[in-house]
Amino acid sequence: MQNKPLNRYLSSNISNLINKGYSGLVLGPRQVGKTTLITSLLKGKNNVISYQLQNPKTRAEIEKNPTLIINEAQAKKVPILFIDEAQKVPDIFDAAQLLIDDRIAQLILTGSSARKLRRGGANLLPGRIKHYFLDPLLWGELGMLIESNVGEIGISNINNDVPYNIEDCFIFGSLPRIVDLPAEERGDFLTSYALIYLDEEIRAEALSRKIGAFSRFLELSARESGTNPNYTKLSNESGVSIQTIKDYYQVLVDTLIVEVVPPFLKNARKRIIASPRYYFFDIGVRNVLAKYPLEKSLINIDKGALFEHFVMLEIIRRVRALGKNYQVYYWRTSHGAEVDCVIDTGTGVIPIEIKSSGRVAVSDLKGLKNFLAEYSDLAKVAYVVTDGERPEKLSDNIIALPWRYL
Repeated sequence: MQNKPLNRYLSSNISNLINKGYSGLVLGPRQVGKTTLITSLLKGKNNVISYQLQNPKTRAEIEKNPTLIINEAQAKKVPILFIDEAQKVPDIFDAAQLLIDDRIAQLILTGSSARKLRRGGANLLPGRIKHYFLDPLLWGELGMLIESNVGEIGISNINNDVPYNIEDCFIFGSLPRIVDLPAEERGDFLTSYALIYLDEEIRAEALSRKIGAFSRFLELSARESGTNPNYTKLSNESGVSIQTIKDYYQVLVDTLIVEVVPPFLKNARKRIIASPRYYFFDIGVRNVLAKYPLEKSLINIDKGALFEHFVMLEIIRRVRALGKNYQVYYWRTSHGAEVDCVIDTGTGVIPIEIKSSGRVAVSDLKGLKNFLAEYSDLAKVAYVVTDGERPEKLSDNIIALPWRYL
């Protein structure tokens, strides 16, 4: 177990924000470490007022009287207000706006449901606070990288000697609490996480009367994570309409449980598959919801899908951690040519194929070759991320990178 919380890429940004007196909102799924991060950064500051809205008593007091935070802030000289799980009381954002505009207080807020904020009509304080997103642990936060070879998303280790490896990620994901637990306790924690999510998040979305259908959908969608979902199949097997299935996916998006990867459609001359792909935000959570065994046998059965999730989630998280305005897509034609990931940097694109084998041949890369031919004006070099040992140049414009070198 770790003696102290792992360093996070977001720490320096939030620390600078706090020290400069600005306000911020940190979004992210449950249990990614938002509370731990903010608490550690505020440690030692004597003008902090904290509101933990997951505490029913605190939440009830502020729901009854949102101006309470204004009154308490006015009693101190420009305090820092830390409001945890702010989506639980959306009206609190109006009070936050007054505090910021009148320079009464600095605010640091966290939240885990964009849906609740929108439905509650929350004022997300545009132009007044900076928004951040905290993910589960990245490879560099786990000390797994050797060297980044793709400059646009290059990143370095910020922790070392973390007793957690790629197989652990395949089975249990990379939530900070999971990494900190003994191996024998990780399965119970993940199972509890899934049950809490169902009980608190989904019931709060007014789906309690359909909890059986939603539970079936959740299992099926977890099994289809990383694919183009078959709405008709999901509808038939969960017993609800196709439109309801689409609505359920939107619930998962808005509660930050899945990542949406849209198709790359720019200047296409071929017929392109146009539906998005959904990746559950953490592999361990996906495994539990899919009711897969949390043991090494799962890797033998499902290594290809697990490795693809492992790499895709890292790319999505890394783009956010670097603060890049890049877009992450996939590409697939109606004839079956496919590229797992296309990073659009705005000035060009980086196609990336993901192969769980140790070595690959150019003959295995039909999709990449087709993409490079189709978009020669945008893509100059392509990569294959593998489970190999050393980088290898496969052709003039295709490089194989073991995942530790991404």
